[in-house]
Amino acid sequence: MKGGVINLLKAKYLVDQGSMKNWSFIVFLVMVAMLMIANTHDYEKKLYRIGELENEVKILRSEFVDRRSELMELKMESTIARKMEEREIFPSSVPPQKIKVVEEKEKGFLDKLKIWE
Repeated sequence: MKGGVINLLKAKYLVDQGSMKNWSFIVFLVMVAMLMIANTHDYEKKLYRIGELENEVKILRSEFVDRRSELMELKMESTIARKMEEREIFPSSVPPQKIKVVEEKEKGFLDKLKIWE
């Protein structure tokens, strides 16, 4: 046991015969570690981007609500009337009347024959 620990600390497993197998395993471990670090970095980058997009959505939603309330105010009849008074256009004092157009149906062939009876 004592010799094994000393050999481990002196790194004799890297220079002895058959050390190529050990080197390939060490290179494999280094590659896996680098892959894990890169994956974690990409994951954190995506989390920051998601946070930024959520903040942007909140800002855009509040802007949408503000614009919608402004539009509702602009569509009100009183607001339109006030803006038209500046141009000296006033609302009519006579209410509008609905015009009904009655379309006469064209008589069919059988209806025309009944007239001759």
